[in-house]
Amino acid sequence: MANHIVIMAGGVGSRFWPLSTPELPKQFIDILGCGRTLIQLTVDRFQGICPMQNFWVVTNAKYVDIVKQQLPDIPADHILAEPAARNTAPCIAWACWSIKQVDPTANVVVTPADAVVMNPEEFRRVITNALTFTAKKNAIVTIGIKPSRPETGYGYVETSAAVDNEICVVNAFKEKPDHDTAEKYLQAGNYLWNAGIFVWNIETITNCITKYKPNIAADMEEIATTGDVANIFPQCEKISIDFAVMEPAAADGLVYTHPADFGWSDLGNWASLHDKLQKDENNNAAVGNVKLYECNNCVVHAEDAKKVVLQGLDGYIFSEKNGQILLCKRSEEQRIREFSAE
Repeated sequence: MANHIVIMAGGVGSRFWPLSTPELPKQFIDILGCGRTLIQLTVDRFQGICPMQNFWVVTNAKYVDIVKQQLPDIPADHILAEPAARNTAPCIAWACWSIKQVDPTANVVVTPADAVVMNPEEFRRVITNALTFTAKKNAIVTIGIKPSRPETGYGYVETSAAVDNEICVVNAFKEKPDHDTAEKYLQAGNYLWNAGIFVWNIETITNCITKYKPNIAADMEEIATTGDVANIFPQCEKISIDFAVMEPAAADGLVYTHPADFGWSDLGNWASLHDKLQKDENNNAAVGNVKLYECNNCVVHAEDAKKVVLQGLDGYIFSEKNGQILLCKRSEEQRIREFSAE
């Protein structure tokens, strides 16, 4: 049973404007200033788990050339170009039906392209455990992150006792909570952040999609038979994998989770980037040739600029990319989509 990795890389990353744009979203940017883009770091952390010929990327059709440029060792026919965005269920279904055609006994990990993992070695240990479990069992394993704070921006997984090598049964999936509920989840100790990383074998996932979303399964069978992605895929039901498969499968007792602590972040906003970057003595985080004077609690990303000098700022975001500049309060970052649309 061979391992395959599916990377979901279709998002537009509008919350990181001007760094991330619809033409070059955050998954294709060296956002940490480490010399590797987020999608390259995603591939890096699977080293030893899967050969390059078993990687698959599902992305928007307009990003195919970027994927080929950044990941030249992935087979060209493993880059699946979505003609329309249909959320994660059709995206994942298309990848898994494609894998089924070449390796019907495959063991699969599905991961977003834009998350950050600070401890890749521990990540590989957890993924290997999960793959060992799904290789021998009709099961779906999610990776659940041990919460470090009462976070309201993530969905949660409610777990019960471990059944096999740290792997626990999932009792229920919980929507993003308010602060009081998140505090209760943290105190309870059996709630994990849902990282959106899934492990399963091909037979399990294709059977589950066929059972819970027969319309999507029928579309995938037609694509597999005819190859007509352009006409069939845009007509697929627009639905997340959580609603389409995970919730009904959990009710049927098929879903498990592996608790993990490997420095994960979905890097969904500037606050999470500030959290992951190295800070100076005044809690500033910066990427690029940046000089800060009397600044505190700022996050600065200006990798392309020759030099940036900032003075007297407290709690601000500064970003420069291709001549576009953002300067706004960190407390107002939820308005960045509004700012960039002007």
